[in-house]
Amino acid sequence: MQHTNEGHRKRMKERFLSEGLDNFDEVHVLELLLFYCVARKDTKPIARALLDHFGSLPLVLEATPEELQQVEGVGESVATFLALIPAAGRYYQVSRANYELPLDCPDKYGPYLQSYFFGRTNETVYLLCLDAKCKALCCKLVGEGDINSANIPIRKMVQIALGVNATSVVLAHNHPSGLAVPSIEDRITTERLAQALGAMDIVLADHIIVADGEYTSMVLSELYRPKEFCLLD
Repeated sequence: MQHTNEGHRKRMKERFLSEGLDNFDEVHVLELLLFYCVARKDTKPIARALLDHFGSLPLVLEATPEELQQVEGVGESVATFLALIPAAGRYYQVSRANYELPLDCPDKYGPYLQSYFFGRTNETVYLLCLDAKCKALCCKLVGEGDINSANIPIRKMVQIALGVNATSVVLAHNHPSGLAVPSIEDRITTERLAQALGAMDIVLADHIIVADGEYTSMVLSELYRPKEFCLLD
């Protein structure tokens, strides 16, 4: 049985190396991934059990380690490995962003910030801090809530901006279960943060809302207008 499993694993790996994943179905993709955290064992039953439980591969990869371990055959190591995949994908996308490019107008903020929300299933808030030449100083995770809400700490964001000597900042958060449409609460938060930052001579340049691979800029939507835009010297 061990020899049979080893032969099957070798064939699956060779198929991936020659074809990629385009012709794999979900169970085979998950089976292949499980090779790297389950030794010398047929991983297809675990893959099928995960898909039966969660319904799809994206939902498996978006599940928490605690939820994953509710499935028979899934222990801490498997759950950690599966949870690592979307986190690694998000890290990769963020790392590809070029911090040297100036983010000098609202239509650049959304594409830059979208990668930070890859695989996020809870509402999450980031603060992008820019220097006087509109280059990114940092992009900090400042709040995380349940699927419908997130705490947006105004004081904490002002402290972060002051701590890195930001000239301007961009607020960004996602709507995991909805559309990239600013709510009334989003607009109120934008004005509150703009006022708090303005008292410290820091400009809130925009508020970006991300959902389902799309984003909305409150500046470009004319729902918010900063006192001044970040311009190159």
